[in-house]
Amino acid sequence: MRQFFGMSQSGNLQEAVQGLRDPQLIMLLSNDEQFEAHVKKLEALYPHVPSIGCIGMSYDTKVVEKGVGVVAFFDGVSATANVLEEVSVMPVKYIERLRQDVHKINSSDENTVCIDFCSGNDACALTTIYSVLKHNNISLIGGTGDGGRVSANGKVYHDGVAYALIKNNHGRIKAYKENIYHQMGKYRFVASGTDKADYKLGKLNGMPSKQVYQDILHITENEIQTQTFKNPFGKVNGDDTCIISIKEVSGNALTCFRQVNDSDVLIMLELGDYKEIVKNTIRTIQRDFPRVSAVFSVNCLFRYMLFNDNNYMEEYLQEMSVLGSHAGLVGYGEHYNNRFVNQSMTCVVFE
Repeated sequence: MRQFFGMSQSGNLQEAVQGLRDPQLIMLLSNDEQFEAHVKKLEALYPHVPSIGCIGMSYDTKVVEKGVGVVAFFDGVSATANVLEEVSVMPVKYIERLRQDVHKINSSDENTVCIDFCSGNDACALTTIYSVLKHNNISLIGGTGDGGRVSANGKVYHDGVAYALIKNNHGRIKAYKENIYHQMGKYRFVASGTDKADYKLGKLNGMPSKQVYQDILHITENEIQTQTFKNPFGKVNGDDTCIISIKEVSGNALTCFRQVNDSDVLIMLELGDYKEIVKNTIRTIQRDFPRVSAVFSVNCLFRYMLFNDNNYMEEYLQEMSVLGSHAGLVGYGEHYNNRFVNQSMTCVVFE
């Protein structure tokens, strides 16, 4: 299989798809103002080709911040695309669509992946999708787009999760997740006073969460929102850690980008040697796949901001390009199988 990436910094879709012929799946990464027009035009240019889309920045060796990026797979791929609607209320109502698509693509755990773009309520969407995928051992990666809208097969949805099932007909597929943080000290907290609807974290070990965070890191209230780039929270799941980013201060509480529940056990995280961690991820992929056809990744907006602040983003994309064709989305939250994580990178590698 092969991967195509085309882009236009000015948002000219015709320029972005120049040279794209006979795609078997298309992913549209557009801007807020032009999204719906791009969805409509893309469907007219490539009618009946499975497609999904969202609002967000894209990249290969450079980042497209406000224009449009198009990622497509061709030459040896089977794909289908669809959407689960009412994702904020009851996405399970549409689960039969996914069951039928899994059956249609005749998938297996070694050669099939699900890529999803979500408009919100990610945890519920992922639980719903993975309830089907797990029975077929199909991996999932994806992310949250901006603007509360996604697209599937030429139609825009305001409350949905668009997904594509992709089968590599000539090789394996494997999903990865990269975490550039590790535990800080021996801090261990039990959450309480949480609000599931607003992702609010009220208390840690019975103390106001804002005060606990400030006291440990010796920072002012105004520094909390940017400090999360270096020190997010983590929720331990077995031998894995889900990163939880801080969104803002809410009185004496902290509002997060991911739901925290009463009695959840959290730890404090700190930024590691991210350049070496990236190199190690690349080495791992090269060891697993001596021949790489393509890599599609989702990088968190906060990782993008951190890398930009440290003048590393372009270097990072150059590093990843040694794998071959690498393209992706800057998301507002990352998906990895049934997990909704923050400040991470998830990717799928095609043999």
